[in-house]
Amino acid sequence: MRKPVNPPTTSHADPARTRGSAYGSTPGMHGQAPKGVTAANSNTRISSATLQRPVAAPVARSEESNLGLNSGRLRAAMVQRLRAQGISDERVLAAMEAVPRHIFVDQALASRAYDDAALPIGHSQTISQPWVVARMIAAVCEGRAPTRVLEVGAGCGYQAAVLSHIVRDVYAIERIRGLFDLARDHLRSLRLNTRVRLTYGDGMLGLPNSAPFDAIVVAAAGIAIPQALLNQLAPGGRLIAPEGTSNQRLVLVERTSATAWKRTELEAVRFVPLRAGIQS
Repeated sequence: MRKPVNPPTTSHADPARTRGSAYGSTPGMHGQAPKGVTAANSNTRISSATLQRPVAAPVARSEESNLGLNSGRLRAAMVQRLRAQGISDERVLAAMEAVPRHIFVDQALASRAYDDAALPIGHSQTISQPWVVARMIAAVCEGRAPTRVLEVGAGCGYQAAVLSHIVRDVYAIERIRGLFDLARDHLRSLRLNTRVRLTYGDGMLGLPNSAPFDAIVVAAAGIAIPQALLNQLAPGGRLIAPEGTSNQRLVLVERTSATAWKRTELEAVRFVPLRAGIQS
């Protein structure tokens, strides 16, 4: 559920060096970020859920023509690239290598499945570039082992599949019926449908009956993070989401108490808008 921008060649931001702020339930969470929360430094990597330009060299034609036999090798090369781009969580890297991304894209685009690029999946949506998927999951899992995770914006099901290799209970919600059906079929084909609880519904409302969650990953950008999602975070839980309209950044939020959250701004990105309601 995303839309991209080309990144500069600088390495991605180190979350420990981005600025953060702590605040309660009223300031900043229903509107703009509170004063004093600044963007990451100017060397921050700008990446995107729909980035079209591969970072690495194109896949050799011999591999493209025989993707089924070489997908394991291509996934291993993708993981090497992610490691070079700063993804260091071995759980995330192992999960990215385990999930066959080419299954989640149109067959005509299978030869590009392991490029660091977003690809169209229909309904004016895309599958996020591998770096964005790995970055968001690593951010909510760093230094901890969440057991219940909610994904808002399941798209074709790829990110939920990656999460299922790391987290015991994965809940995913998708508002577009065609994509919900697509994600369900993909997860079934990999026998992950029993590990991912997929719901057709309004992601802005979350899944209150299944809350609280140790982590929430939001794959569409809103002007502000919905309070309903913040309320569904367990104490100590983390949420990551793109925030903004024309200028967007990944925002990492940690719930520090029943009424307070700590916010940290990360890399610049570009995602499709977070919308309310469902689309049949």
